[in-house]
Amino acid sequence: MKNIIITLLLLLSGSMFAQMYNPVKWSTSVEKISDKEYVLKAKAVIQSGWHLYGQYIEEGGPSPTAFTFKNTSKKFELVGKTTEDKGHETIDKIFNMKIKYFEDKAVFTQKIKFISDEITNVTADVDFMVCDDSNCLPPSTEELIFKIPNLKKMASAEETAVLKADSVVSQAASIKVADQQEGSEKVKEHPAKKTESRGLISIFIIAFLSGFAALLTPCVFPMIPMTVSYFTKQSKTKAAGIRNAMIYGFSIVIIYVLLGSIVTAVFGADSLNALSTNVWFNLVFFILLVVFACSFLGAFEIMLPNALANKVDSQADRGGLIGIFFMALALAIVSFSCTGPIVGTLLVEAASKGGIAPIVGMLGFSIAIALPFSLFAAFPGWLNALPKSGGWLNTVKVVLGFLELALAFKFLSNADLVLQLHWLEREVFLAIWIAVFGMLAFYLFGKITLPHDSPLNHISVGRLSFGLVVLAFTIYLIPGLWGAPLKLISGFPPPMQYSESPDGLGVKNTAETTKSALPEGAEYGPQNIITFHDYDKGMEFAKKAGKPVLLDFTGYACVNCRKMEELVWSDAKVLGVLNNDVVLISLYVDDKEELPENEQYVSETTGKKIKTIGNKWSDLQIKTYKANAQPFYVIVDHKSANLTDPSAYNPDIEEYYNWLQSGIKNFKK
Repeated sequence: MKNIIITLLLLLSGSMFAQMYNPVKWSTSVEKISDKEYVLKAKAVIQSGWHLYGQYIEEGGPSPTAFTFKNTSKKFELVGKTTEDKGHETIDKIFNMKIKYFEDKAVFTQKIKFISDEITNVTADVDFMVCDDSNCLPPSTEELIFKIPNLKKMASAEETAVLKADSVVSQAASIKVADQQEGSEKVKEHPAKKTESRGLISIFIIAFLSGFAALLTPCVFPMIPMTVSYFTKQSKTKAAGIRNAMIYGFSIVIIYVLLGSIVTAVFGADSLNALSTNVWFNLVFFILLVVFACSFLGAFEIMLPNALANKVDSQADRGGLIGIFFMALALAIVSFSCTGPIVGTLLVEAASKGGIAPIVGMLGFSIAIALPFSLFAAFPGWLNALPKSGGWLNTVKVVLGFLELALAFKFLSNADLVLQLHWLEREVFLAIWIAVFGMLAFYLFGKITLPHDSPLNHISVGRLSFGLVVLAFTIYLIPGLWGAPLKLISGFPPPMQYSESPDGLGVKNTAETTKSALPEGAEYGPQNIITFHDYDKGMEFAKKAGKPVLLDFTGYACVNCRKMEELVWSDAKVLGVLNNDVVLISLYVDDKEELPENEQYVSETTGKKIKTIGNKWSDLQIKTYKANAQPFYVIVDHKSANLTDPSAYNPDIEEYYNWLQSGIKNFKK
């Protein structure tokens, strides 16, 4: 569905790529604290779907927001650092670091103390960068003016404490958002909402499947026929038995959903999301999951106090709805040694999603638990088809223990990525998973036994089949040590860049071994493609080679540029074209290297002084293609004439490949 929408947008709005974006508008205000002290506030109103980065981002990530207050006359002094709103934090998979960003609006505050009374305003430059789900704009600078009333008059007159001096500052007078863009933005669904929706659905499905897994444990499975038989025998009519069993199942749902609600209420929806990128959160839950895994493997049992179980059980003897509810609560407590680790793991994973995810998770889990009791009460004859309790139930617990152990290292990996310790790099993570799933395969084949296992005289067909699946998965993981992408588990292990050998174990870097064969002015770029960073040198080489040119307007801090390079350019067909059929010129619009003094100039389009190499390429893109977002791709001939319409962020591999072929075909005409 997503690809269809993207295709329609590309077809119906071909001029979309030639639009100028202006998603951030700045305004200023001044708040008086005392006669000499004021608070300067800079407010950024951000267009829906875009996000602005925070001030404190590690080197190597997107360009952070930065304020420079102009104080050449030394008439004031800054008190402390510029503060910012809470915003959102996430682990960015492209940059492998924690990144803070703002949506809709952001307020930055700076406390200031005046030394001189003769001052009418304070001027500051703000450097910032914004992105949406398909574009990243190059870093931009705006001048902000904070209007300060005459300080002497302020000291003698009775004025209000808050002085609003709103002065809306647009990014550039000549750059405006077109009406067509506003229409197309409405078509796009907000990326945060899309992600949140997908996350809640996945949490519900995983929780639902986990509930079925919990049913197959020795603490819950034997309770199904016992409980259903109780309701059908104690009820005066069959209809009453079905009704009571339904109420019993509904009570189970209420109990677990209430647990999820308590977790959300205690921690708060927003703080749960923030905790997901917290080092201590990930370390604590790594330890918890290891404890849960050891419990399932038979090292010990996690039990609630017997006094609590007895007290709840006594309440279950009461009749009516209250008695049925306490019967459900008694089931939850008695089965805790089996369901507790599963519920705990679900709450940990749901907490990392934030919002109402714990409630949604417990809803899915409880429905799976309650469903069999209601169905078997309605159709008691089905009970005869249930397998008898036995050693296979403990096998289910052990399998769950191995799975929880593997999942635990995901949280440890998150902590390592945030701290950039490189202790749990991709190869180490995969080696641990290979060991865990390899031991699970040996267990299923009966080569090792654990406490509470029944004697195994033979292996059932089902156990053998599942063992083969686990063994196949283990073998699938092994090539990952040598650089295989392992797309089936994408998102679980650390990314390819976060490894001891980015090109794979024992593989020499191609870029280093063939460096001498590079054309003058070229270097190896993404996917080891020969790349030029200078427009003139790239065009000169293209003329000699007789190939068209692919202009790649990109940025070091452009997230979607990295996504295109990793997910689309890595495809064999696309990579073949980029290596053999075109000359790639990558122009980084955020390159901070200054141009020689005699090459600096004032832009005809924006009126700004072009000081850096990045400014130069950004100005070229704006002047030539009336666009300022990255990634932005253009196929041109040796006279810089377009061979096809430009392309932007497009994760559809087949469509991007066809676009490349179209440009090459036009070049050969």
